[in-house]
Amino acid sequence: MNRIHKLFQEKQSRVLSIYFTAGFPKLEDTMSIMEAAQAGGADIIEIGVPYSDPVADGPTIQDSNMIALGNGISLKKIFDQLRGFRAKIHIPVVMMGYLNPIMQYGIEAFCEKCKEVGVDGLILPDLPMQQYIDDYKELFEQHGLVNTFLISPQTSEKRIRQIDENTSGFIYMVSSHSITGAKTGISEEQISYFERVKAMNLKNPRLIGFGISDSETFSKASEFSNGAIIGSAFIKTIKDSKNLSEDIRSYLAKVIGK
Repeated sequence: MNRIHKLFQEKQSRVLSIYFTAGFPKLEDTMSIMEAAQAGGADIIEIGVPYSDPVADGPTIQDSNMIALGNGISLKKIFDQLRGFRAKIHIPVVMMGYLNPIMQYGIEAFCEKCKEVGVDGLILPDLPMQQYIDDYKELFEQHGLVNTFLISPQTSEKRIRQIDENTSGFIYMVSSHSITGAKTGISEEQISYFERVKAMNLKNPRLIGFGISDSETFSKASEFSNGAIIGSAFIKTIKDSKNLSEDIRSYLAKVIGK
């Protein structure tokens, strides 16, 4: 059974997914961050594949992409870093990135490498759903990869239901139509959107991302979904860290409320 399916069978609420950019803040920090995130209580780890034009991301993640690329990160290097990681990391691991670098690497070769090292799923924000269904669904499934689609407040009910039908892991609920980035609080407008989607009784679990940064926003998002995704605030936490393990554990303890 895919680790993502197993997680949501065993835990239906307050699931915490942590996003970080591979090769950031330093080239070889990937495994250290993963180990600290798992030890700190993260339920899912999302590894960002750096790209020179991350259109859905705000300044914090864009900056981390540029630093990682400047450090010399590449898909080949990421897979080298992940070799053998399953000896230490038992929680689900997802790779999140844009199609361009993956297509350059070779989509089939990419899927084979994901399976080889132990990656559980993919989040590809610029992958059109129809292209996924026509060209990649079977390939992903052959390699045990769960694909996650994003929805936003502007996504129609019809499309949300199409996404739900063609998803087998979780749905990534973008909390607002803006780019990623830690924001202050959750608005009434966002809560209305959360309630609307919750009332649809979708078959897949849902995680809310964009603007989740602390215990308050994590708890509020978890009232309307199965949990939340933290990216920009986590990137800020590790950017200037002098002790990654200590700072990551401390930050996650505050978010979870330990």
